[in-house]
Amino acid sequence: MLESVLDAIGNTPLIALNRLHAGPGRLLAKLEFVQPGGSVKDRAALNIIRRAKAQGELQPGQGVVEMTSGNMGAGLAVVCDVLGHPFTAVMSVGNSPARAAMLRGLGAGVELVPQVDGQPGQVTGPDIAAAAARAQELAHEHGWYFVDQFHNPGSVLAHEEGTGPELWRDTEGRLTAFVAIVGSGGTFVGTSRYLKRVAPHIICAAVEPAGAEVLAGQPVTHPKHVLQGTGYGYAPPLWDAQLADVFLAVTDAEALECRQLLAAREGLFVGFSAAANVCAALKLLRSGRLPENAQVATVLCDTGLKYCG
Repeated sequence: MLESVLDAIGNTPLIALNRLHAGPGRLLAKLEFVQPGGSVKDRAALNIIRRAKAQGELQPGQGVVEMTSGNMGAGLAVVCDVLGHPFTAVMSVGNSPARAAMLRGLGAGVELVPQVDGQPGQVTGPDIAAAAARAQELAHEHGWYFVDQFHNPGSVLAHEEGTGPELWRDTEGRLTAFVAIVGSGGTFVGTSRYLKRVAPHIICAAVEPAGAEVLAGQPVTHPKHVLQGTGYGYAPPLWDAQLADVFLAVTDAEALECRQLLAAREGLFVGFSAAANVCAALKLLRSGRLPENAQVATVLCDTGLKYCG
């Protein structure tokens, strides 16, 4: 028996997507959406809040505020509920309405910030910057703890201490490559850092939306992509370029097609970034650069239910 819902964060299942990819090689997916807040961000939320409390940066009962595209907000809402901290999420109005409704359902306060240059369903870097600035204002005005996930090392450590070791354990040390899309960078950087430490030969592939491939050194030509929570048009502050062996780009159309195939063949209804991860992993498996017995792992970041409505 678990003592609280927080103990359900981490140690997510790793499954083979054999119906989507029959070989050569195996495509493995970590089901991050089965966590209480419904996404991979639960890990970072728990780690950041626990670290802040342990270091005296977050006092008992103190409010917490963060800019979010939805997933980090949901994770923080769950964690803050259990640990007794009122939470306010600041979001761009361009994020899917279902995400704001979900946050309110979890008891979080939600403030929506007008878009700068994006449009509904397509949130840009400037949109994110505007929401982050408002979150900082609220923290200053009310004396709340500002999570600041893009700069907070707890985001990376959550995956360096959790996701990476879990993948290594569950593949029995036979992992060939790890693939992950980059938003704030925590999942890719933390997981890759651990995997490179235990097995330097593992290929770590960073995924970006096509047309917003700044990490790969390309100009931004398509900032209004549908892969919410990723591809903001700049390298995130926690980015570590030395960890990336390969850069892979996924178009909106490719992500949509892979999302439909995951549902039809594997019974997995996931978000666009999760679909992009799988699409990119398939590209790597079919590239010819891996051995025939390769095991390629990625993460299914969140559920598709957050994109409805």
